[in-house]
Amino acid sequence: MAKSIRMDQLTLGVCYYPEHWPESLWEDDFRRMREMNISVVRMAEFAWAIFEPEEGRFDFSVFHRVLDLAHRYGLKVILGTPTAAPPVWLTHKYPEVLNADVKGDLYRHGLRRHTNYTSPKYRELCQTIVRRMVEAYKDHPAVIGWQIDNEFNCHMDVFYAETDHMAFREWLKERYGTLDKLNEAWGAVFWSQTYTAWEQVHLTRHMVNRSPNPHLALDEKRFISAVTISFARLQTDIIRELAPHHWITTNGMFGHLDNHELTDELLDFFSYDSYPQFGSISSGEEEAPLLDRAWSMKLAQVRSISPNFCVMEQQSGPGGWVDGMAMGTPRPGQIRLWSYQSVLHGTDLLVYFRWRTATVGTEIYWHGINDYHNRPNRRVREVAQIGGEFARLGEELIGTAYQAEIAVMQDYDNSWDGELDAWCGPLQRQSVRAWYKRLQYRHIPADMITLRQNTALEELARYKVIVYPHPAIMTDETAALLTRYAEQGGIIIFGARTGFKNIHGHCYMRPFPGPVAGLCGITVEDFTLVKGTVAPAELRWKGSRLAECAKAEGFNEVLQVEASGTEVLAEYATEYYAGKPALTRRRVEKGQAWYYGAAFSEAVVDAIMDELELVSPADRFLEAPEEVELGIRAAGDRRFLFVLNYSAEPAPIRLKAALKDLLSGAVLEKEPVLPTYGVWILELPEAKG
Repeated sequence: MAKSIRMDQLTLGVCYYPEHWPESLWEDDFRRMREMNISVVRMAEFAWAIFEPEEGRFDFSVFHRVLDLAHRYGLKVILGTPTAAPPVWLTHKYPEVLNADVKGDLYRHGLRRHTNYTSPKYRELCQTIVRRMVEAYKDHPAVIGWQIDNEFNCHMDVFYAETDHMAFREWLKERYGTLDKLNEAWGAVFWSQTYTAWEQVHLTRHMVNRSPNPHLALDEKRFISAVTISFARLQTDIIRELAPHHWITTNGMFGHLDNHELTDELLDFFSYDSYPQFGSISSGEEEAPLLDRAWSMKLAQVRSISPNFCVMEQQSGPGGWVDGMAMGTPRPGQIRLWSYQSVLHGTDLLVYFRWRTATVGTEIYWHGINDYHNRPNRRVREVAQIGGEFARLGEELIGTAYQAEIAVMQDYDNSWDGELDAWCGPLQRQSVRAWYKRLQYRHIPADMITLRQNTALEELARYKVIVYPHPAIMTDETAALLTRYAEQGGIIIFGARTGFKNIHGHCYMRPFPGPVAGLCGITVEDFTLVKGTVAPAELRWKGSRLAECAKAEGFNEVLQVEASGTEVLAEYATEYYAGKPALTRRRVEKGQAWYYGAAFSEAVVDAIMDELELVSPADRFLEAPEEVELGIRAAGDRRFLFVLNYSAEPAPIRLKAALKDLLSGAVLEKEPVLPTYGVWILELPEAKG
């Protein structure tokens, strides 16, 4: 059962760093927060040097004064444990706590996240500061919960310090038991890589090319996730022991960490840091890019961990420092738009980063609500408007959750394995984006779900369609689960390179697509990577769903029908395999299994959605242009349709019935115009039947 945040009402918060400001500013800051209907403050996640200015000497008085003042103004506080940024004295005295690159060279002090999770000394010092901190603040009436660390694996998600190599060996011993089993799992017979003693085993090391043993590399990522969770457990165990009345979360979603396992085992709910403008500066040459709207896909991934969650950092201004991260100021209305983007996708506690822009340090351009001068600006006014709206919404949205009948499915093993696999990884990235983009532009809500070892049929059965684009690693157990999903009425859609690897990343000695060949009713008789002089083949559709020509991108698998009842929906029209099947559908009892021998393009996705006759659940109520995102939060008979305009132009909407907007209180009808970056939350009539 997924863990969600439990709030009494939609709540607004802000990140605040009292250690950055004269104490004379604190009271005025808290007073203005309350005037803006901000009721939660997150602080202290980078204050280790304040709490422990030198080893063994602790001083918690500064934040006691902050907490007392916050309590006086009715503010609730989330405290962050400060283990993401240790003080200089620590790394200077104990350099063994530092992380290292693949060559073994240590990263030095000066940023953050430059330590490793396996250093016994660092673990000891972290336990000490967390214990002392929780003892100091556990009974303060302002404190409601804890954020452990900050953005696990941000900046760096690989670890090569000497203690990491040692811990990796211990993890492997527990996983495999013997060197013989390790050698088998890693295919060590290849290139004389057979290990004869445990001390010979290391994480990836500097080598003559960029291609380490792929099976070792996959286990390396599993190991990094395991030790990250182990490091987190050191902290959660202390908080559970000393402050069982407080909730625990952590924030961010970064590489080589199974956030589902982390949340299931240690947290009360998951939190995310939402910076939609990253989507606007990284869209490249893509046609009609999603831009900031692409962050809805990120939020949907978070929703698979906690259906209702906290956004611990919501973008409230321009940001960036280093090249590639700098971004301009949000236009008037965009902060509000992004805030309700988060709310639509499951956020019940929204915390802005940050109250006031730092005047010193690396983040002087990661702007907050207030500018350096601390005078009113349009961002302050916009957040105050949102605060007023949150107050008026009150308890309306609490208890509701995002609704979707379509899901795009991924899993950690394939994501991690695909990082090195040029025959799979790029296909996955293209297909997921193509599917999510076309679902967005056709106003069809979608979930991003993660298949796990303990995923039950009931979790999948809630979806009418599941797209599982390129699961190269596929077990017979997973195939059996997906077969049951199809048999009970679900539609499962696969893409090229499905099912040819086992759990270790070994290639099966069985016809592609391996464990799901029977489910799909096909095998792969030939294939080619589409790259260089190899061009993507054109497609010929058997029906009339696709008016324009489309190409089979990324990879071309030549399919062969093996089971009766398997339909060929599209053939290759060019290349030496012209006339051969490219897209098939097999009816499986009440459901269907689709197989496409390429990476999904937007044109192909559109054709499949047309064939499946997928429509937006909002079609009953309104018509809107592509630039508008539509989604529904609901519980029982209560349903609310979010209408978000990501365009710099007003959006004409055609309503099919009069509907009330919760934000303004106005009843809208006929053909209202949604303003530039505008937001409506429309109360829908009770569902019938």
